[in-house]
Amino acid sequence: RTRYISTELGMRQRLFVGVLTSKSTLNTLGVAVNRTLAHRLERLVYFTGTRGRKVPHGMTVVTHSDERPIWNMYQTIRYLLDHYVNDFDWFFLVQDDTYTEAHRISRLVAHLSIDTHLYLGRPEEFIGGDTEGRYCYGGFGYLLSRSLLLLLQQHLESCRNDILSARPDEWLGRCIIDYTGVNCAEEHEGLHYHYFELGKNADPERETDLRFQSAFTVHPVLDPLQMYRLHKYFAQVELERTYQEIQQLQMEIQNASSLSADGDHVATWPIGIPPPFQPKTRFEVLRWDYFTEEQVYACVDGSPKCELHGADLADVADVVATAMEELNRKYQPVLHVRKQQLVNGYRRFDPTRGMEYTLDLQVEVVTQKGHSHSVTKRVHLVRPLSEVEIIPMPYVTEASRINVILPLTAHDRDYAARFLEAYAAAAFESSENAVLTFLFIYDPFEAQQVTQNDIFASVKSQITEYERKYAEVKIPWISVKTDAPSQIKVMDIISKKHPVDTLFFVAGVGTEVTVDFLNRCRMNTINNWQVFFPIHFQGYNPAIAYHNQVPPTTLDLLRDMGRFDRDVFHEACFYNADYMAARTRMAGDVQENEDILETLDIYDMFIKYSNLHVFRAVEPALLQHYRHQACNPRLSEDIYHRCVQSSLEGVGSRSQLAMVLFEQEQGNST
Repeated sequence: RTRYISTELGMRQRLFVGVLTSKSTLNTLGVAVNRTLAHRLERLVYFTGTRGRKVPHGMTVVTHSDERPIWNMYQTIRYLLDHYVNDFDWFFLVQDDTYTEAHRISRLVAHLSIDTHLYLGRPEEFIGGDTEGRYCYGGFGYLLSRSLLLLLQQHLESCRNDILSARPDEWLGRCIIDYTGVNCAEEHEGLHYHYFELGKNADPERETDLRFQSAFTVHPVLDPLQMYRLHKYFAQVELERTYQEIQQLQMEIQNASSLSADGDHVATWPIGIPPPFQPKTRFEVLRWDYFTEEQVYACVDGSPKCELHGADLADVADVVATAMEELNRKYQPVLHVRKQQLVNGYRRFDPTRGMEYTLDLQVEVVTQKGHSHSVTKRVHLVRPLSEVEIIPMPYVTEASRINVILPLTAHDRDYAARFLEAYAAAAFESSENAVLTFLFIYDPFEAQQVTQNDIFASVKSQITEYERKYAEVKIPWISVKTDAPSQIKVMDIISKKHPVDTLFFVAGVGTEVTVDFLNRCRMNTINNWQVFFPIHFQGYNPAIAYHNQVPPTTLDLLRDMGRFDRDVFHEACFYNADYMAARTRMAGDVQENEDILETLDIYDMFIKYSNLHVFRAVEPALLQHYRHQACNPRLSEDIYHRCVQSSLEGVGSRSQLAMVLFEQEQGNST
């Protein structure tokens, strides 16, 4: 039983932190503590006597319904024993006017034995001096072990009734000493509890006391602004310490590597990053892409050269700036390096380590005496892959109803029969929760002749046959007249005829719809979160792929049978509400330029006019047999270019085309 492993094995989390606050400071200092502490801890809970009606967002607040300090301390300890003593090994209690460095407290408890009866903090003499021992002053926080709390549990009622004190921290100290014999300690087995008392008008940036720099807690903090300034200072200190640890580890790895059998070859550069991918065949060799500061010589659309823009432009600028920064860090103060120009740039993506760069930089080197000369320096950089992160996603099911939309033009009508046959086998036979709707697109001339010569009459008769064959199935159709059938114009008509919670799948006439794909459409499309644009597997022209052979009846995912067509964005899964929201944002630009409806497709619209995740991925369950595509020149240049590119690359693979050309040349020569 996976979910109960920690309970059954007696495993506990390391550290619980409780913040003692009040109604007057919960929304000020309490919020400041939460913003500087909550994201670094396993559990953070606030304890107060009373509070206002509204609790600050993201804070767990326990209210004792009483303002008496001693009563609140008693209730806090009782709450820890009732709710958390079986879940944590250590309990740290601190006031809300104290800054706590979470990393240092966590490192401290990581070195402590969980079986120790420990009461750790800043020791303080009892008021009056009539009690032996010392208690932990609450202003600097104190650490209690789980074993100590369990020892105290049976005596807590006696402490409440018998011990009188004006201060809650002193009351707790008397209780612990009287019934467990454990005194407050500042040091345990060589581990010290560091704290610092902050003076009036103290500036963290100018504080030079070594005790301040090593403090776990700082007290008193007068206002939230001072809390944030302290957090900024200690965050910078911890960041610098982390960088030093990384450098130390790299040196240790390098030194240990030199003693290995293979010498320095074992430690790959950069140290700590996986070694480069080693290809086993020539087909696995990773390609280097050449770039300058303005252009890249490897484009998504297959062009030999294109302008750098967007993320690519920012990437190149960042890499060049980083290279210059590292050069100056290496050679200063003896030399100062200034960039003149990027001579050559190369980059490639290595799936085992990240993006690799090689830069040839022409730089001006200036000495301390002011002498300068120009040199070309080669620099290697790696932008490593970060750790895999699990992103929480909204819950979806495979029970959603899908409305499959099939737009048809006059050129597509001959392929409708094959689409209907495949769809019936996948959806009608299995009673799939899906509705198929045909969208017949007429140009103005075809629309005038519809009563005498309906170009879609044969398709409509096939629809009637399927409705007769499957009595429970209805296949509605919608007729549209337009001379430029853009996706957005067509979808506007469909959208108005369906509820906002409708899940659409816009298909192509060559699409072979399968149950597996419909389920993935449901799972990958999330209302108000994500839209899905699958990349279908496009079969090659049988006359080319199976030249002088009998082509197979089925299309399989093989390199010689087809390719994933990255140039086509026609198929899409999205919710009507998301489409309408993006379309509403687009309305202002449409009023200024109506041509935008023809220059953009649905994919472009979601990219530009929505904040949704646009999920684009290859879809092995979505197949298309080869058919000649008629590209409409009335649509935008970009859409037309993608259509032409898809048609050309969909004819056959390079080797297949080469064989056909070779046979033709052989035939001509004889």
